[in-house]
Amino acid sequence: MEEKWVSLEEIALYLGVTKETVRNWIKKTDIPAHKIGRQWKFKLSQVDEWVKSGKSAIN
Repeated sequence: MEEKWVSLEEIALYLGVTKETVRNWIKKTDIPAHKIGRQWKFKLSQVDEWVKSGKSAIN
């Protein structure tokens, strides 16, 4: 079964951070986010790998 896309709000809730933190990651890091129309969408498996890689730390 194909993994579904989740919204910015859902990924913030999943990671336990604010929507503003996720927006900052989009601007300042290489978080695996995809813009579809005017909305940002995420795959949980890609975000999990990104977090595990340590790239979520903003210097």
